[in-house]
Amino acid sequence: MDNCKNNRDAVHSTNAKGGDEGDAWGVHENNTKNVSAWMPVERYASEYNMKHKKRGNAIIFNHETFTNHTLKARAGTNVDAENLSNCLKKLHFSVEICKDFMFKEIHAKIEKLAKTDHSDSDCILVAILSHGEFGSIYARDIPYNLDSIWSFFTADRCPTLAGKPKLFFIQACQGDRLDGGVTMLQRTETDSGSMSSMSYRIPTHADFLIAYSTIPGFYSWRNTTKGSWFIQSLCTELSAHGTKYDLLTLLTFVCQRVALDFESNTPDCETMHQQKQIPCVTTMLTRLLRFQDK
Repeated sequence: MDNCKNNRDAVHSTNAKGGDEGDAWGVHENNTKNVSAWMPVERYASEYNMKHKKRGNAIIFNHETFTNHTLKARAGTNVDAENLSNCLKKLHFSVEICKDFMFKEIHAKIEKLAKTDHSDSDCILVAILSHGEFGSIYARDIPYNLDSIWSFFTADRCPTLAGKPKLFFIQACQGDRLDGGVTMLQRTETDSGSMSSMSYRIPTHADFLIAYSTIPGFYSWRNTTKGSWFIQSLCTELSAHGTKYDLLTLLTFVCQRVALDFESNTPDCETMHQQKQIPCVTTMLTRLLRFQDK
């Protein structure tokens, strides 16, 4: 413990020497605001505080049909929404499913959630099940950038969630590229202290996690009766290990399930047949996140 503390103190003192420079060119706007929030956990705690009175709100935006008739109805999405809702309720989330919302309705719902007092909550979770393309996702009526959703919850705009996890799960295509996969062959031979109680500052964009069903530019697959590969795998892992593993470990196994257990079955369309998929996780989490029993 003493060595760990000394190392952190050394880093702190080293950073205090000299000046810090940004790796960007030009004149930059100063976005500094006098915003403060209560610490939900000690400075160097290894895990998030998941012992508040409530787990927190979870909103599932479930899109099946669209006003744009070039977008097909998303058969199987209701299975996804129901399965995910049941899993999150077992983890003590307060869940609301929003079906086929227009963008204005999504915006209003998110704005209301951001203005809610989350002092007694561990975290928040937003899931979006829809069509998408690189950089945007579809409401019932129009496409929109995901930045317009999660930006409401930055620490300066939503102080009661400062220092708490803000989780986003996106089931949607990020493009139209296909992943034909690679066949893996088995080898036949062996391969040879005192600072912790003081106040501290955090970046406004800290403590976010955004899990996408696929990597940028690529297709995301959904079974019309069982639901999407990503949400199926996420629900399986949440149900089996939701209180056992930290979230990033759990999402690693979600990626494993999607990568190894699924392959598209469209024999009538050769170019779409036997295709693969891998989820993509962007994390700004600063601690381990474990959904402890309440």
